[in-house]
Amino acid sequence: MTVSFAQFQMFLLAFTRIMAILIQVPMLGGRLIPNEVKIGLGLLLTLILAPVAMPRLFPLPPDTPAMSIILFGIAIARELAVGLVAGFAATLTFGVLQMASEFMSTGSGFAAGRTFNPTFEGSGSSFDQLFVLMTSLFFLAINGHHLVLLAVQRTFAALPLNSDFSQLGFVSGGDALKDAERVLSLTMQLITAGALLALPVMGTALLTDLTLGLLARVAPQVQVFFLGMPLKVGLSLLVLAVVLAVMTPAIRDLLGTIGPRMLFLIGA
Repeated sequence: MTVSFAQFQMFLLAFTRIMAILIQVPMLGGRLIPNEVKIGLGLLLTLILAPVAMPRLFPLPPDTPAMSIILFGIAIARELAVGLVAGFAATLTFGVLQMASEFMSTGSGFAAGRTFNPTFEGSGSSFDQLFVLMTSLFFLAINGHHLVLLAVQRTFAALPLNSDFSQLGFVSGGDALKDAERVLSLTMQLITAGALLALPVMGTALLTDLTLGLLARVAPQVQVFFLGMPLKVGLSLLVLAVVLAVMTPAIRDLLGTIGPRMLFLIGA
């Protein structure tokens, strides 16, 4: 089988888009995953997804002319932009979950001891580690990685390789302002969902602080500071365990709809 240089260029374009999306999904291309594994996964997915999504381009006729260096560089930049925009849906979703964990850990007293969180490449408390680990396992349990890969394949149908930038929904002519408002509305909805996830634990911490404040006024001899820290930690963990069943559908909705958000951001 003869592989033309034009076919090799198309393969590199598809590989660029797939890698730009994968590196924004912590479970598929996070900092903890070695670069060799990420590159190998990207090559394997390109070999599998590209011919299925674009049978017209894979394979190309052997006599198909190749793009010039300048046009190929522009095409690479275009596919990189498409992949980064689509992958931003995953970055935003996991960022919202991290924000919810930060809210809960700050209110419950866990923020006093922070450690490095390699999943999101930043510092976090032990409560953050627990919540992120729980949501990561939940993402795998609901086959979220399969849904992301399915959405990656659909990006090629919605926006074929080497497409014109005008086909991107967020920069499409006179509707640019409307598309920007839709993206901002999506961001606002996700941030609101993250705040609602943290609300039970934050409310418990607030009520605990109010109770301890009243106790300090009524019985000044009680050491509220030493009593409050372990009390807030215990109550926060207890409330999290109690409301976990209520939070599960919301977390499933956040993680299970990453794929549609990816397609939405590229205007599909």
